[in-house]
Amino acid sequence: MRFVDLAATSAAVAATSARRAKVELLAGALRGLGPDEIAAGSAYLAGELRQRQTGVGYASLRELPPPAEQPTLTVAAVDAAVGALAEVRGPGSQARRRELLGGLFAAATVDERRMLLGLFSGELRQGAQAGLLVEAIARAAEVPLPMVRRALLLAGDLKTVAVAALTGGPGALTGFALQVGRPLSPMLAQSATSVEEALSTIGLPAVVDVKLDGIRIQVHRSGDDIAVFTRSLDEITSRVPEVVAAVRTLPARELVLDGEAIALDPSGRPRPFQETASRAATRGARRGVRAELSGADRRDPAGGGDGEPGGTRSFGAAPAEVPEAGSARGAATPTDISELPRIGTSGASPAAIPGPDRPPGAAPSVLAAASTSGTTLLTPYFFDLLHLDGTDLLDAPTHQRWEALARTVAPAHLIPRSEVESVEQASEAFAAALDAGHEGIVVKAPNAPYDAGRRGSAWIKVKPRHTLDLVVLAVEWGSGRRTGWLSNLHLGARDPEHGGFVMLGKTFKGLTDELLRWQTERFQELAVERGDWVVRVRPEQVVEIAFDGVQTSPRYPGGVALRFARVVRYRDDKTAAEADTIDTVRAIHAGHRP
Repeated sequence: MRFVDLAATSAAVAATSARRAKVELLAGALRGLGPDEIAAGSAYLAGELRQRQTGVGYASLRELPPPAEQPTLTVAAVDAAVGALAEVRGPGSQARRRELLGGLFAAATVDERRMLLGLFSGELRQGAQAGLLVEAIARAAEVPLPMVRRALLLAGDLKTVAVAALTGGPGALTGFALQVGRPLSPMLAQSATSVEEALSTIGLPAVVDVKLDGIRIQVHRSGDDIAVFTRSLDEITSRVPEVVAAVRTLPARELVLDGEAIALDPSGRPRPFQETASRAATRGARRGVRAELSGADRRDPAGGGDGEPGGTRSFGAAPAEVPEAGSARGAATPTDISELPRIGTSGASPAAIPGPDRPPGAAPSVLAAASTSGTTLLTPYFFDLLHLDGTDLLDAPTHQRWEALARTVAPAHLIPRSEVESVEQASEAFAAALDAGHEGIVVKAPNAPYDAGRRGSAWIKVKPRHTLDLVVLAVEWGSGRRTGWLSNLHLGARDPEHGGFVMLGKTFKGLTDELLRWQTERFQELAVERGDWVVRVRPEQVVEIAFDGVQTSPRYPGGVALRFARVVRYRDDKTAAEADTIDTVRAIHAGHRP
């Protein structure tokens, strides 16, 4: 298939707002892909590159050769070129990467390079989200939509499902099943602004889990083999020996656990998020952590890493050295989960919320394993069980999965959980979680199945919403779809002690096309220094910024940066002298709620 035709489809999808029309356009493009192009082509239509890491950053995209007059590229040729870029290593790699990138863009027409820029920058805004691609795959392959959705949940990879559906039809899709050792897309939570709003959706009674500010982990065990995956399905087993050690002590031959790993201080309160993230990150994710520390937005705020090129998905590689392994792998015979003996306690009461007077008390095996890494201890907490000794629990009601989890995992490694029958009880649990230094709570329906890969209404997270009125100090020119617009904002808080403003990071999140047009005009009026990439402005424009928290950042003079900052609105009713101060930001960082 010609790449220019795929680019034309992308442009057409972006130009229409009708869901059905988008699906038809995407399905038509999928039908036109050759068997060896489906994986790459479906990824491009989803706005992604098939290769997770290419080594191509914004700086590499600034100076490109003139576009080609006539289209010659095919989808397979583009995939091969990007694959070659991803393989570049060692001495001279920068020059070689520049040469390969120049060759690709020199062969691309204006329309093709527009799509390429969007793919490399991660800003291909075409309105073709994963849900639409799933529908388009079903339409193109003429298979039932629920079958494609189920396959995606179990495979965790849209490209793999697209290839199966378009080349093998229903028979290939039914071959997908929960396989111990192969990660599946985790169930996600919707957001609510208050406990009351969450309960209005979930209903009562409900279950309330503490929301930890850690990294999402999915742990697979089959006999002596243990693998740990992030939310983005990257394997991090060798980086988290304490998680491996905790799972080795469990009385199960085969299981799949869902949970979080978090760094805690001696009193049981969470350490700064970046300490957890940097411990568990792969090379690609560590770059994301460094970007977060510099104030840039994390591309994958999911927790966990972007993965290394060709990231490992192995199951059975030798784990980090831990205490003596459990029983050898046996036959996976189905188990009656109601008959499993419970560990450590006779009741089903939730684990207590760690607090200043209640240290977490990590198991000795976990402490021993962590000591081999010589770094911060990560404590694993589990909140769901998806498979146990030959029995898949995805479709089991929530309360049945939790009962099995409580019988399998020791209380020290269960997520703090409570059952609530009123808004008052849920509000008390929310306040207790915040007082213990955690992010908030997740309100869960007790009878729902595990809706893998979906952000359904059975889980709803509630976090305190922070907003600050900050001052724009500079703006960066955008790239990809935002070329020609001032996009990335440099944000500053007022410094009442020394005067001026203290930079807290950058954001391009939350900006609509209308806001981009307005701020491009506005900040050119305020410009005091015009660089090729950054325009510095008079510190006059106030903007309301929402964010999830404040973290330590050695990059900035204030020592702190905002996490997941996003624009709410511009505050023309406020002057810079009325902006929030760096003292307020530091108070939030210290755990105080001003």
